[in-house]
Amino acid sequence: MSGSAVLERYEASLSGLARRNRLRSLNARKGLDFASNDYLGLAHSKRLAEAVARALAAGTPVGATGSRLLRGNAPEHETLEAQAAAFFGAERALFFGGGYVASFAVLTTLPQKGDLIVLDELVHASAHEGAQAGRAEVRHAAHNDVDAVNDAIRTWRARGGAGRAWIVVESLYSMDGDRAPLAELIELADRHEAFLFVDEAHATGVYGPHGRGLAHDLEARDNVVVLHTCGKALGASGALVTASAVLCDYLVNRCRPFIYATAPSPLMAAAASEALAILRDEPERRERLAGLVTLAGEMLEARCGLTPSGSQIQPVIVGDNVRAVKLATALQGRGFDIRGIRPPTVPEGTARLRISLTLNVGKADIVDMLEALAELVRIKL
Repeated sequence: MSGSAVLERYEASLSGLARRNRLRSLNARKGLDFASNDYLGLAHSKRLAEAVARALAAGTPVGATGSRLLRGNAPEHETLEAQAAAFFGAERALFFGGGYVASFAVLTTLPQKGDLIVLDELVHASAHEGAQAGRAEVRHAAHNDVDAVNDAIRTWRARGGAGRAWIVVESLYSMDGDRAPLAELIELADRHEAFLFVDEAHATGVYGPHGRGLAHDLEARDNVVVLHTCGKALGASGALVTASAVLCDYLVNRCRPFIYATAPSPLMAAAASEALAILRDEPERRERLAGLVTLAGEMLEARCGLTPSGSQIQPVIVGDNVRAVKLATALQGRGFDIRGIRPPTVPEGTARLRISLTLNVGKADIVDMLEALAELVRIKL
């Protein structure tokens, strides 16, 4: 078989993506940061760099060298987990290599055969993949529609569903910047004796007391599991799952992505530990970010006629894939790193710019960026 014949179906798939204006490629970082999730500017912070340097000087290895159940369980992992449990008000915490694998791990392990998983339709791809790969029945609910979640559980029960229901949401949605109705969802979970799994990826570090997230008052509950990523506002990498001791012990014993994966770098555990300390010590970072969010919201409304999301994630819905890419390219040409987001990351017909506000830019940068956006929108690029 020739090389071209072997690759033919992959080339055909890529050609199909190109025809639909959905072909992606990797682009280097360039221009002012309006694209990253480094909301508090910690990725380049002096304190994080010094924490990693201290750990190296003290003999912390770069690699874990094995899974947590073998020789890969480092003191830095255990220190971070104890610190995170105390910080977030949970009974226990487990450190995973990344947010995607942590979400996938939870949903392929904790929901059992005979259970039901109800996913918000806009929840992260990792949750959709984990739910589909797991043993529970899966249903989708309209975005932020508590009644739809309730109906899904009631219909499942009426058809003989006898296990536990799992409600899966993001506290702050990564592509829309809006919040889940957590108060109503926990009331619903309690009423149905269900579990609530909350992905705090974009809220950790930014919202709640000391940056503990939007689900900060729920984490001591037996029926709540929370995911905190370390690679966004915390400026490191990896992810923390907080839950009851029973559920964490179950993950250690039954979760294949935890059992069979090489543990995360102990250096990243040391960095994440320092990031949690920074959240306590430097509340001014969250205050400065809140000020940038307010400024951007006011300008978006006044100059572009857009409704602000109220968070550090501001979508500009374009609809057409080609126009979204053109707008992003034009803004990049003016020195603003803004990316166009297309399906399947977002629903069909909702291609957009995703503007991310971080402490890597200042007020003047935001004003300049939004003036450029207003001009491009006005000329209907």
